[in-house]
Amino acid sequence: MIKIRLFCAAGMSTSLLVNKMVAAAKDKGIEVDIEAFPEGQMDKHLDNVNVALLGPQVGYTLSKAKKICEPKGIPVEVIPMVDYGMMNGAKVLDFALKLAGK
Repeated sequence: MIKIRLFCAAGMSTSLLVNKMVAAAKDKGIEVDIEAFPEGQMDKHLDNVNVALLGPQVGYTLSKAKKICEPKGIPVEVIPMVDYGMMNGAKVLDFALKLAGK
């Protein structure tokens, strides 16, 4: 089970991407637990997480996110703008898996 958390401005637009990522994982036969939350709640949603992703609209918070995630050993990065804009769940899933070393 790979646990991925997405963080954006309010957790809304990213929930559509979560659904597409879950579908892509199912197609690949990968067990995932993917949820989206507002960026301001990041510290509350990192238990046993393998990788954290930021929506491009909150990419400016990456240094703050690294301060929260790195001590816990959680890789964190900004979702590429093109993949986010196209809601390309498969590409974002691959990006997350690569970051998580899976």
